[in-house]
Amino acid sequence: MTDKKAYLTVEGLDEKMELPVYAGSTGPDVIDVRGLTAKGFFTYDPGFVSTAACESKITYIDGDNGILLHRGYPIEQLAEKSDYLETCYLLLNGELPTPEEKDEFVDIITHHTMVKESMSRFFRGFTHDAHPMSMMCGAVGALASFYHDSLDITNPEHRAISAHRLIAKMPTLAAMCYKHHLGQPFMYPNNKMGYAENFLHMMFGTPCEDPEVSPVLAKAMDKIFLLHADHEQNASTSTVRLAGSSGANPFACIASGITALWGPSHGGANEAVLDMLEEIGSVENIDKFVAKAKDKDDPFRLMGFGHRVYKNFDPRAKVMKATCDDVLAELGINDPLLAVAKRLEEIALEDPYFVEKKLYPNVDFYSGIIMKAIGIPTEMFTVIFATGRTVGWIAHWNEMISGAYKIGRPRQLYTGYPKRDYPG
Repeated sequence: MTDKKAYLTVEGLDEKMELPVYAGSTGPDVIDVRGLTAKGFFTYDPGFVSTAACESKITYIDGDNGILLHRGYPIEQLAEKSDYLETCYLLLNGELPTPEEKDEFVDIITHHTMVKESMSRFFRGFTHDAHPMSMMCGAVGALASFYHDSLDITNPEHRAISAHRLIAKMPTLAAMCYKHHLGQPFMYPNNKMGYAENFLHMMFGTPCEDPEVSPVLAKAMDKIFLLHADHEQNASTSTVRLAGSSGANPFACIASGITALWGPSHGGANEAVLDMLEEIGSVENIDKFVAKAKDKDDPFRLMGFGHRVYKNFDPRAKVMKATCDDVLAELGINDPLLAVAKRLEEIALEDPYFVEKKLYPNVDFYSGIIMKAIGIPTEMFTVIFATGRTVGWIAHWNEMISGAYKIGRPRQLYTGYPKRDYPG
């Protein structure tokens, strides 16, 4: 907090309104406008892009300078030195675990990965061609009916148990969505495998074969989960917080985050990258589509370049690029769409138009290519995003529930009819 004050002058009012100004540990100061309501005013901020709706200690983003910190640690360092489950512990608890704490946490998550057998029957109620995100919305919300023994949100132990269950069971449910679509048997988790390795085993393994997952692909999957673990107060995280402010159980809150993530403007970005590559079709067509992208009167857009938050570069993209190169080298795939992607990457890093506008390839561009190369269908991309992001959602939910909070109640600028009488 600072001693600074802001003063608001409104035409027609004799006195200036004094508003406190608060400073965070880093980033811009915020003006406390809560006192305006008593004076008969609301602020007007569509999309809440200029409004801090909460105080948080979890993640910080400086989009102008390409900075992303989790509990103060740069994402590049976490991606190089940590792994997904250690990052989960960090987001949930505020500090990196000791070796003993990490072993205990990994053991807890590993032994919570199974879901109730009746969940298999629940999935059979979906048609085979149901979108995986629709199944995830229903399945995660339904977890509350299986685990109502620990839904007291005022109990820190219950909140921790729910967090562990959600992180552990999300990859199992995600793989079940995929297997249901294929009509294949669901694969049980394998407690001898790591988190990402186990996910790929449940996705692509069958009861007919011994488990076999490439360490390179497992590492790549772990990086995808880690780089999507949290991203501050985005649409889905804000949705989780808003749902949680009503006192809803954590499974319902995470299900609400999944619904928000489902939107193409949020979680569908890496799926849009593959759709774009399909539209371009081959390397021979790239120049034509790049010209269309440069034409301000043409509606075509190159997806996966630039970012609405990062005005310089996406710090996650550098890590994902190296991982992408490793995966393509491991698989040795000769896929025309991957050839298109690599050529687009070269153009974006060299063409003055893209460089001047800072339209660098972002994390969605590279993660889309990786998942395509691994063999994950595009309709599963957002499900995998949700799996990685679950820890961020639950960390923000827990942070809010642990402190003082109010139920969310945004205001509006009403422009409809004033009061009028019913005719006759």
